[in-house]
Amino acid sequence: MKSLSERDQKHLWHPLTQHKLHPKMLGIVKAKGAVLYDEQGKEYIDGISSWYTCMYGHCNDAIIAKVYQQMQQLDQVVFSGFTHEPAIALSEALITLLPSNQEKLFFSDNGSTSTEIGIKMALQYHHNKGQKRAVLLAFDDGFHGDTFGAMSVSSLSVYNGPFEDYFIDVKRIPVPTDDNIGNLLQELENTLNLDAIAGFIYEPLVQGAAAMKMHKAEHLEKILKVIKSHNVLAIADEVMTGFGKTGKHFASDYMEVKPDIICMSKALTAGMLPMAVTSCTQEVYDAFYSDDIAKGLFHGHTYTANPLACAAALAGIELLTSDGIQKNIGKIIQWHQGFDAEIKDHPKIAATRQTGIIYALDLNITMERYGNVRDKLFKHFMDSGVFLRPLGNTIYILAPYITTREQMQKIYNSIKEVLNSF
Repeated sequence: MKSLSERDQKHLWHPLTQHKLHPKMLGIVKAKGAVLYDEQGKEYIDGISSWYTCMYGHCNDAIIAKVYQQMQQLDQVVFSGFTHEPAIALSEALITLLPSNQEKLFFSDNGSTSTEIGIKMALQYHHNKGQKRAVLLAFDDGFHGDTFGAMSVSSLSVYNGPFEDYFIDVKRIPVPTDDNIGNLLQELENTLNLDAIAGFIYEPLVQGAAAMKMHKAEHLEKILKVIKSHNVLAIADEVMTGFGKTGKHFASDYMEVKPDIICMSKALTAGMLPMAVTSCTQEVYDAFYSDDIAKGLFHGHTYTANPLACAAALAGIELLTSDGIQKNIGKIIQWHQGFDAEIKDHPKIAATRQTGIIYALDLNITMERYGNVRDKLFKHFMDSGVFLRPLGNTIYILAPYITTREQMQKIYNSIKEVLNSF
C-alpha cells in the first residue's frame, strides 16, 4: 500500500509550499493532547498548537462532546434570515470575554475573512457617513491574511509579491520602539493626513508572521490615542493573539484605549472547526443601521455561524475561563521565563522575547525565511520529536495550554541542542 505522502503528491497542492523543492508531506494519522502521530507511529510534540489553534490540546474530550451533542440537533443552516441557539449563546459568552466596548459580532470562516470584514467595516463606516476616507494605516511587517484586502494591509512581500499592483491604498508606519516612539507620534500628527484614513489595522503586541516581533502596550496605546482623535477606526487583528496567548484573554486588554473593531479566529474554535468573528462597537454598527438597504454590510459566507463551530467555540471559552487552564497559562509563562534566563546569554542567540505563553529567540546568523538552513532547523526539531516551524532565524514556541512540564522540557532541550550544534 502506498504511503500518505505518495498518495498526497498525485492531486494535492499545499499552502506556503513550492512543490518542486518540497514534494513530500508527512502523513499525520492521529492527534491527542499536545502530541501528533505520523503513519509510522512516531510522536511529535505540537510546539505551535498547529498554527495557534489547538490551545486546549488536540481532540479535547470536552469539546468533542459539545460538538457531538450539537451535531445531533442542528448541523448547518443559512444565517441570513435565520438564527439559532449556538450562535446566540456564543455571542453572549464572547461579549463578556471581549473588551467592554464591543457590542456586535459578525461571523465568517477564517482569519483572513475576519480581517477582510474589519477592513470593509472601516471603509464603509465612513462611506455611510458621507466621508471620503479610502486609505488604511498599517504597521510595517504586518500580516493580516491572504485575501485581497488582508494582503493589501500586510507587508510581507514573500506572500504579496505578484499582487501588489492591485491593492487598496495603504500607508505604513514602523512598529513602535523605545527609540522611535517620539518621532512616530510626530509623524502621525504632522506628516500623515489622518483625516483621509479610514482605519488603522494592527496586530496588538505581537506580529506573528513577522517572526513574533513584539512591541510595548504603552507605545501602542499612544498611537491609538492619536489616530482615534482623528476619527480613524482602530482594527485589532487578534486572530493570533486572542484567547489567552498573551496572558490575558485578548492583547487589547493590556491597554485602556480599546479597538473599535476586533478580528478573531484560530483558537476561537479551539482548532476543532473553521470559524471567525469580527466584533465592533455599537457606534460602528449604527453607521450601517438604516432605512437605506445599500448601507447594510453585504458580506456573507455559506458556513457563517455554523452551529457545530459555535458549539466548539463555546466549549473552548468554558475551558479558557476555567481555573485549570488559567493556572496552566501561568505555569507556561513561568517555564518560559526560566528557560529564557538559562539561554538568553548563549553566544548563538542574538535576542529573546516573550509575551504571555509566546516565546521567541533569534539566532545570530543570517538566513532566508524559507531557505536551506531553516529547513535543517525544521528537520532537527522533527527528528527530535518536536514540531516547531522556524521563521527564518527565529525559533518560537506557542504550545497548547495543556502541555506538560516534561513535554515543554523536551521542546527546550531540542532548542538547546540546536544552539550547541552551530
